[in-house]
Amino acid sequence: MTLDNLTLVLGGVRSGKSRHGEALVEAAPPPWYYIATAEALDDEMRRRIDNHRKRRGDGWRTVEAPLDLAAALDAAPDGAPVLVDCLTLWLNNLMIEDRPVGPAEDGLIEALERRNGRTVLVSNEVGLGIVPENRLARDFRDAAGSLHRRVAAVAQHVHFMVAGIPTIVKGTE
Repeated sequence: MTLDNLTLVLGGVRSGKSRHGEALVEAAPPPWYYIATAEALDDEMRRRIDNHRKRRGDGWRTVEAPLDLAAALDAAPDGAPVLVDCLTLWLNNLMIEDRPVGPAEDGLIEALERRNGRTVLVSNEVGLGIVPENRLARDFRDAAGSLHRRVAAVAQHVHFMVAGIPTIVKGTE
C-alpha cells in the first residue's frame, strides 16, 4: 500500500531537511502540527531546538513526542498537516531507553496508515559513511536503514536533500 499523503525527507546533517519539510507542510493551510522527537538534554541541543522554534511562524503547533510517536500522530486533528522531525532522534530515544524498536516501528507504520492529512517525516540518512567501530552505533545505523526502507515503501514521495537541494527519489513533487 502506498500512502499518497506521506512524504519522507532524508538527508545528511544540515542538508536542509527540516526547512524543506516545513515548506512542504506549509503548502497546506494552517494550523500545521510539528511533532518534535528531540529532547533538550544539553545546552547544544537546547540551542538547536530553540533555533527550530524561532524559524517557525505562528501557524505551527508543537507536540513533543520523544518516544510515543504513533500516539502523537493519532492525536493530530483529522486532516491537519503534520511534520515529524525527526525519525532518527526518535529511534535514538527508543534505543537509549532500551525499548523494542520493532513494535514501535510497526506502530508508526500503522499510525501513518490511519492518518488523514498531509504528513511529512524528516530523517537523517546515516548509512552512507564508514562502518561504525562500536556495536551500538552499528545497531543504530542498521535500525535506521530498516526504518527508512519501511517508511519509503509506504510513502508516495521520498526526497533526498543534498546541500539544501531536494532530489526526488520517489513520486513527482
